[in-house]
Amino acid sequence: MVLKLFKSLHRTRQEVFKNDTRALEAARQKINEEFKNHQDETSEEKINELLKIASDVEVILRTSVIQAVHTDSNRIVLVPRKDLLQDNTPYFDKPTKKHES
Repeated sequence: MVLKLFKSLHRTRQEVFKNDTRALEAARQKINEEFKNHQDETSEEKINELLKIASDVEVILRTSVIQAVHTDSNRIVLVPRKDLLQDNTPYFDKPTKKHES
């Protein structure tokens, strides 16, 4: 379970920070550091808590982080991944009546 989550975090890191060597390296170091700092943990309760945190981090990275690229001094271009794009459903205060055929 721990190794699977460790690998999943690294795969997500590679996808989320694609082509950003500085962010890729910083995320790699942070993931490795956190797992190394807790490698000798023996408390099952603490291990489960740490696994939950790591799992939550993976979900947040995958679903909430978007890359931005500076194109010049006044512009930033967002580079969304396909899995972040969702259909835009407009909000209506009052439901519309359905037409019966």
